[in-house]
Amino acid sequence: MSASRDSSEAAGAAGTGAGDAPGDRHADAPAHDENAIVAERRAKLARLREQGVAFPNDFVPAHRAAALAQHYGFKTREQLEAEHVEVSLAGRIVLKRVQGKASFATLQDASGRIQLYLNDQGIGAEAHAAFKHWDLGDIVGCQGVLFKTMRGELTVNCTAIRLLTKSLRPLPDKFHGIADQELRYRQRYVDLIATGESRDTFVARSRTVAAIRRFMDSHGFLEVETPMLHPIPGGAAARPFVTHHNALDQRMFLRVAPELYLKRLIVGGFERVYEINRNFRNEGISPRHNPEFTMLEFYAAYTDYRWLMDFTEEVLRDAALAATGSTTVSYQGRPIDLGRAFERLSITGAIARHAPRYTPAQLADAAFLRAELGRLGADIDGPQLAGAALGALQLALFEEVAEDKLWDPTFIVDYPVEVSPLARGSDARPGITERFELFITGREIANGFSELNDPEDQAARFRRQVEAKDAGDDEAMYYDADYIRALEYGMPPTGGCGIGIDRLVMLLTDSASIRDVVLFPALKRED
Repeated sequence: MSASRDSSEAAGAAGTGAGDAPGDRHADAPAHDENAIVAERRAKLARLREQGVAFPNDFVPAHRAAALAQHYGFKTREQLEAEHVEVSLAGRIVLKRVQGKASFATLQDASGRIQLYLNDQGIGAEAHAAFKHWDLGDIVGCQGVLFKTMRGELTVNCTAIRLLTKSLRPLPDKFHGIADQELRYRQRYVDLIATGESRDTFVARSRTVAAIRRFMDSHGFLEVETPMLHPIPGGAAARPFVTHHNALDQRMFLRVAPELYLKRLIVGGFERVYEINRNFRNEGISPRHNPEFTMLEFYAAYTDYRWLMDFTEEVLRDAALAATGSTTVSYQGRPIDLGRAFERLSITGAIARHAPRYTPAQLADAAFLRAELGRLGADIDGPQLAGAALGALQLALFEEVAEDKLWDPTFIVDYPVEVSPLARGSDARPGITERFELFITGREIANGFSELNDPEDQAARFRRQVEAKDAGDDEAMYYDADYIRALEYGMPPTGGCGIGIDRLVMLLTDSASIRDVVLFPALKRED
């Protein structure tokens, strides 16, 4: 077997296109150059059509690159030669180097990469000649025998190779992925081909969601699906997307949260339910906000917010283990230990910890808080703060001076009733609800509370929300008469929580922007 050189030698210039087939340049070339490349590849495709089926669909690979590396990567050259392991694979050509009578290529499938060796003796002179005119990005199927090069790289000595899909557009630089963030988000399909880190991120996301499902199922929760189209947007203070249902001839809303439907199921007798699905909020876009995002929401009868905090910790630890193999993760260069008990602070306690310049007397003075918020640039005359009471003002100050400092996992508790219209009030502390929000790396990850199950109290709170909406608060809730009717049948004491999957995956994959963990984030139209 004469194939002894590695792709590190044989394809050393592949990143710049040197030595590739004519016209094999990269996607970062000027537009006129790319147009010429596409035209040349279309001509190649036309010749393929003349020869027969241009896009065959009769090749089924029996092996994957990663599995071969796992099972045979540790073996010696002599062991592989003795075993004579025959394989078949399919994937995309991402590196290619032609050396006269021999060629090297790197094939990338969904699991990883493996090197191919081709020569006239192995695949025949005619097939080898055809291969020399194939391009980076083409999808091929091959058969061959495993061996190791002199440098120990696992390689397939090809005995047959076929072009399965002709790529008409050039790939970006294979060695560095895509540097242009806009291109990564807008053409995710190219990003996934070229950037291994992106593929790893979305594999971790899938493992995270799968682990959460297993965890919830193992604790007696029933996975359910609730409507995406709502006649009334409810369950969260948010601005909805509005649409029209032609057959019903009525205005409908993309859901802002599944909460009120999930609690209807608790009324119906399902004592533990959860849903992992999309929510839609017609609000701003930022590194931590996308107008459609994924949430886990779960509800458990005969529990309260204290139980929820303990359970939420367990959910996150289990997800971290599944995605990273550890409960300690690194985010933006700083470690975060999800394995130890999360801290719990009140709103005023967090302000005292992270902004100790404020005295207890100042934090209890609504006039001072309003003036201080104005000094800090908050919209004190806007609909959400214009008539705010002390608790809402304290929360607004917390958001200004303490929230972004909550790096380690911290539950913030003691939320006021006026900003928690669906949460049960504290029996011992009037005006305070049994609610928490979980913050990690300075951003909210989860929100939960003991659910309000008093239909008369809930109806009164809905009416106050309607008054706020009439006063100009676009995020205030609507009055949901059917939900009140459901509560009147009786909902047992219940705890419920929502965990933002996108922000959790950001944490577990060390991603700075929500766009890095959403396959197809919302973007302005190219035109």
